[in-house]
Amino acid sequence: MGSDRAAVVQGKKGEDVFSPVRRALTHIDHSLSRRSCPFLAGETESLADIVLWGALYPLLQDPAYLPEELGALHSWFQTLSSQEPCQRAAETVLKQQGALALRPYLQKQPQPSFLEGRAVSNEPEEEELATLSEEEIAMAVAAWEKGLESLPPVQPQQNPVLPVAGERNVLITSALPYVNNVPHLGNIIGCVLSADVFARYSRLRQWNTLYLCGTDEYGTATETKAMEEGLTPQEICDKYHVIHADIYRWFNISFDIFGRTTTPQQTKITQDIFQRLVARGFVLQDTVEQLRCEHCARFLADRFVEGMCPFCGYEEARGDQCDKCGKLINAIELKKPQCKVCRSCPVVKSSRHLFLDLPKLGKPLEEWLEKTLPGSDWTPNARFIIRSWLRDGLKPRCITRDLKWGTPVPLVGFEDKVFYVWFDATIGYLSITANYTDQWEKWWKNPEQVSLYQFMAKDNVPFHGLVFPCSALGAEDNYTLVSHLIATEYLNYEDGKFSKSRGVGVFGDMAQDTGIPADIWRFYLLYIRPEGQDSAFSWTDMLLKNNSELLNNLGNFINRAGMFVSKFFGGFVPEMVLTSDDRRLLAHVTLELQHYHQLLEKVRIRDALRSILTISRHGNQYIQVNEPWKRIKGSEADRQRAGTVTGLAVNIAALLSIMLQPYMPTVSATIQAQLQLPPPACSILLTNFLCTLPAGHQIGTVSPLFQKLENDQIESLRQRFSGGQAKASPKPAAVETMTTAGPQQIQVLMDEVTKQGNIVRELKAQKADKNQVAAEVAKLLDLKKQLALAEGKPLETPKGKKKK
Repeated sequence: MGSDRAAVVQGKKGEDVFSPVRRALTHIDHSLSRRSCPFLAGETESLADIVLWGALYPLLQDPAYLPEELGALHSWFQTLSSQEPCQRAAETVLKQQGALALRPYLQKQPQPSFLEGRAVSNEPEEEELATLSEEEIAMAVAAWEKGLESLPPVQPQQNPVLPVAGERNVLITSALPYVNNVPHLGNIIGCVLSADVFARYSRLRQWNTLYLCGTDEYGTATETKAMEEGLTPQEICDKYHVIHADIYRWFNISFDIFGRTTTPQQTKITQDIFQRLVARGFVLQDTVEQLRCEHCARFLADRFVEGMCPFCGYEEARGDQCDKCGKLINAIELKKPQCKVCRSCPVVKSSRHLFLDLPKLGKPLEEWLEKTLPGSDWTPNARFIIRSWLRDGLKPRCITRDLKWGTPVPLVGFEDKVFYVWFDATIGYLSITANYTDQWEKWWKNPEQVSLYQFMAKDNVPFHGLVFPCSALGAEDNYTLVSHLIATEYLNYEDGKFSKSRGVGVFGDMAQDTGIPADIWRFYLLYIRPEGQDSAFSWTDMLLKNNSELLNNLGNFINRAGMFVSKFFGGFVPEMVLTSDDRRLLAHVTLELQHYHQLLEKVRIRDALRSILTISRHGNQYIQVNEPWKRIKGSEADRQRAGTVTGLAVNIAALLSIMLQPYMPTVSATIQAQLQLPPPACSILLTNFLCTLPAGHQIGTVSPLFQKLENDQIESLRQRFSGGQAKASPKPAAVETMTTAGPQQIQVLMDEVTKQGNIVRELKAQKADKNQVAAEVAKLLDLKKQLALAEGKPLETPKGKKKK
């Protein structure tokens, strides 16, 4: 592992001394995840949270000591660390040397073994299975035996989809993407893909679901793009709306509506809300100092000016918001401002504008938040951002701009102005629904019967969680407000940011040209979804996740289960006579399925994906232990056992195909076609594991689901999307190298090498078929090669075998 790494101190039985701490952290994470609560004792922090946070702070303040897989623990720690009292405590007490002296006691070594390398013992840690009661096992078996008769009738698809009294009505929106550019992977995972997973899951639960999105087409960004391309704003909108729609269609996003904001309905609804606000005294008039470009002879809207952020010093801050620190700013506060059109320095001049009186709306807003937040699934970052705004005090917010491309302001003296895009962009959800159905108010003026889920990146939180609710509350027209505000952190690209101008990163229209199927992109983006902290797209990690989790774990299990039915039983599911071990497996799968439901109901999308992979691992282990390929050649009892194992395994594969549907819809449909899964089972996912493929059921033709991603293929794509800044130097013919991966990526490979090594050892100990052993040895050698490449070590092409 390299001479610069400290050796792991060994305890009894080869256990590294960090293991007790690791187990404790894993236990806390498991507890938070199972309870589906943001804090140890419920929805709000308690003394237990504060005490534990203070104890762990010396270790966990360094992200390197908190692995990504402990997602619930990470979210809990970040939420507490972002609160002002904890920040003060950290600055005044915990960061002093006295507290830091605790770190050696906690960690015992420079890097935890699960990040930097295992202890000397290479024995893998067995996955801990929950202890099951006899009652739980009996309930799981009873549900299994009922089979397809447990399924309720499939609800027919409505057109249009409308709320139904007495049912669960779920309204889902993803933040409207600006029409003026092509979305990159971060935009896709932050909004449309995350919302799509939840929409598909909601439909599997038979909830009455409407999922909508559309292009945000008004504002300065569109005018700027039109000037750049020599087109009118409308022509720009028409062009890029089609580009967006094509990208989302390729990613298999299941919108019920994908609309636009440049419609008469947008004007009508926006002006109605505005006039109701005016009539109730929630709109102010004031003179505003604005930047005016004398060279261009016009006032500069926010996106026509950039400069240095007055808060953090970021040199490319926009006139409305800093992309680095996230703070909203006024353009005149920018240091060293420049007109983005001609690059001249603008001057400050006055202009009359309208303001939403947020201080006057503060009380109804806080009353609404007090009712909404306790029972809702607002993400911790969304809660923190809104609390910060309220803590700092609400200020009147300008809602008009000196532009031509926008919704006209229906007020005397302001006819030459339009609404600020962030006043009317969120109203776009309403107008897009109104263009879908003239009964749109059944969704948007029905808070008693509709649950509104809104998906976005964290920079959109103030507008969805504060500005629009204030507008709707002030309009006093019984609008449906957000019940569950789901905000992601940011997705970066490798070691930097996405940049269309520099050619850095993968954008939506490029992904389909890589030769990698859309479902693989969906899987990887959801696997690294930035739920509790920023994450980064990595080509090396994408290769690892595809080859280990999809190819070797999920795909391997489903293919084996189907192939055993075809090869040993003529394509018909065999009779199953369950043993106590089989019943226990049913209960474990049921438990993991229920955990999957708990997580997705809380919109913990990334964590729920792990439940699918966990069930697949259980399936692989079950097949490996019971060896149906051997038992089928034995006695009558052995053949019966092979049938039971095969039948149970193929039913687990069927369950996985349904659980996969929100994440990988094409792969899900492929599995269901191969297994000939009965149609009712494809459309409904209950909380119990059912026998959906009974004995005698005939399956179809089974074939591999996934293809291996090769190192040279991935390296080529990395170079292609690197912006041409780093040209690869020529490699000697006999040497292959690769960019060094991060510690977590290396650890994933190390785990795979360990697991594969154990498989090879077991096969050799059992004196298995030589061809089977050779195949597994080849996998092991390939994994070792990937590990060496990930560590940046050159691989010399062997010219011949060396003597031992």
